[in-house]
Amino acid sequence: MTSASTPLPKHALIGMIHVRPTPASPGNTGESVEVLAAVASQEARILTDTGFDAVIIENMHDAPYVHGDRLGPEVVSAMTRVGLEVQHATELPIGVQILSGGNRQALAVAQAIGGGFIRCENFVYAHVADEGLLGEAEAGALLRYRRTIEAQSIRVFCDIKKKHASHAITADIPLAECVRGAEFFGADGVIITGPSTGRPTDLADVIEARRATSLPLLIGSGVTPETAPGLLEHADALIVGSAIKADGHWANAIDPARCEAMVNSVRAVRR
Repeated sequence: MTSASTPLPKHALIGMIHVRPTPASPGNTGESVEVLAAVASQEARILTDTGFDAVIIENMHDAPYVHGDRLGPEVVSAMTRVGLEVQHATELPIGVQILSGGNRQALAVAQAIGGGFIRCENFVYAHVADEGLLGEAEAGALLRYRRTIEAQSIRVFCDIKKKHASHAITADIPLAECVRGAEFFGADGVIITGPSTGRPTDLADVIEARRATSLPLLIGSGVTPETAPGLLEHADALIVGSAIKADGHWANAIDPARCEAMVNSVRAVRR
């Protein structure tokens, strides 16, 4: 079992495991939690065998999302079961994200499975996402909850001006200031993305973020084998989902050949 405090290596490659629809979500067609867990553990083995440095489980197939406290306990229980199966399948660090805004839930799951980090939306500032207004920053309550459950070893990596959202509310706040705000509020790392899943991250945004902080800087969308070297000139880690799926679409199964191409690109940078 990997310790939650295991650090990610420089130029870490983190593979996304998009958990199949959990039982109460509209997209579930009758698959049990056992099936979801078995599929996720198989994908974890592929990511491990092809050379990834960490994995993250996420309930992205649960669209349309409910937010925060409206998330049902069945989501937490399903993600915990999935996470335990993934933990048995790999010794890599495991991250957790629960959509939408299930950050306390993700911390609880990560603690239960021996996870190493969570991905947090809305850590600082408000915005409007496709699931509605996310009007309150998560940092204060989330980090107090982390201390309450004695999960300080679980790192919180925070999206900055996250994808699938409008940032008109904070249009007068440059990305760099949002990064500094996240650092001031206690983030363990920041994530920069493009406008939506699979869309490339603007290199100018990556450079702006890098100049604003010494925290670990992760890229959270649109990474490909071709773009990885340029991004890793500034970033510390890449979270990869769409590029390692069949036909390059996030909703498809993980493709081992695409995983190998991604790993080879990053290994070339490390050399």
